[in-house]
Amino acid sequence: MLKQKNLISLAIATLAVVVIALAVQHSRKPVSDFSEQAAPLVAGLADHLNDVSRLLVTTANKNTVVTLVKKDGVWTVAEKGGYPADLGKLREYLLKLAESKLVEKKTAKAERYPDLGVSDISDPQAKGIAVGIDGLAAPVTFIAGVYNAQGGGTYVRRSGEEQSWLAGGNLIPDKEPANWLRKDLANIPSERIASVTITHADGKVLRVFKDKASDPHYTIADLPKGREPSSEFAANGLASVLAELKLDDVAASSDIAVPDKATMVRYATFDGVIVEARTWQVADKRYVAFSAAEDIERAQRHVDAELASKAADADAGKDKPAAADANSPAGAAGSPAATDAAKGEATAPAADAATDRAQRLAAITAEVEQLNATFKGWSFVLPGYKIGDIDKSMDDLLKPLEKKSTK
Repeated sequence: MLKQKNLISLAIATLAVVVIALAVQHSRKPVSDFSEQAAPLVAGLADHLNDVSRLLVTTANKNTVVTLVKKDGVWTVAEKGGYPADLGKLREYLLKLAESKLVEKKTAKAERYPDLGVSDISDPQAKGIAVGIDGLAAPVTFIAGVYNAQGGGTYVRRSGEEQSWLAGGNLIPDKEPANWLRKDLANIPSERIASVTITHADGKVLRVFKDKASDPHYTIADLPKGREPSSEFAANGLASVLAELKLDDVAASSDIAVPDKATMVRYATFDGVIVEARTWQVADKRYVAFSAAEDIERAQRHVDAELASKAADADAGKDKPAAADANSPAGAAGSPAATDAAKGEATAPAADAATDRAQRLAAITAEVEQLNATFKGWSFVLPGYKIGDIDKSMDDLLKPLEKKSTK
């Protein structure tokens, strides 16, 4: 019996020693992987997105390729002369960073960094891209390495740390500055275009037009004798250039100026907006510079015609007014109430029409001002399919000449 008690006591003592040893060992361990996992990649970003004032994208050999800067509340792309940045694209990327969590620890050995793409960005052979963020409580820099599609994350290494991580999401930033530009330039649908006049640098002119907005196709002016359009809709594309117009690239006018000899295109709308474009070639790029103006007389004629049509439609839809009740004070012939009601019916529509006219004309003026705010000071590179309709010649719209028989 005594022997059994001694065995039990020995087992209890041994267990106690094991528990104490485990506790000591655990207390000497660094913070566990689990406690660091699920921590944000960029602490504080989620609550301070609007405080970010600069985003830097740097590639191998410390080559900064994209600099997005917020000044006076406006985001711009420094590498493109300070042209406005695409806020949607910028916000999308910042939200990705704000939502990204540390998923799994990876190597802390420098010789293994190239495998994950997280080598120091000063290395000319570095595969990763450094991302810098200013405006938070402290500047943030990390290297975005290889994207691991299976792991659903990007290998990253934060500035000043040897430890690399797999962080959630695709965090590799776009390293083409042109892709960070605000793309929208104008949106004037072809239905509004009354005429397009293209004057080439050699003096040759191509003009297409519509008499009415409801006309299905554009007419080619001054057709050469014996020539005819290639189709009834051959000229329609010329009027579509300003519809959903976006840029591919941009340069400041001070860097890429309009030459003396450039093709000039004039777009005139039915409602009095004039857009002029000048286009020219520089190396492998064709640039276009725009300006806008208002044809006030045409705008007034257009608005007046619209209001007249609106009034005619309203008159046609009116029912015959009901006879006034002579027994009521308001309906008694010659009563003050009846006289006031008649005055009100006569003056209210006139006042409404005047307000409507002023608002419509003001909207046209505001559109011209907005276009010039976008155009002024810049030379644009447009998508190829738009350029194709800017630089057309008469021959491009006509059936080819029949070759004369040599017999």
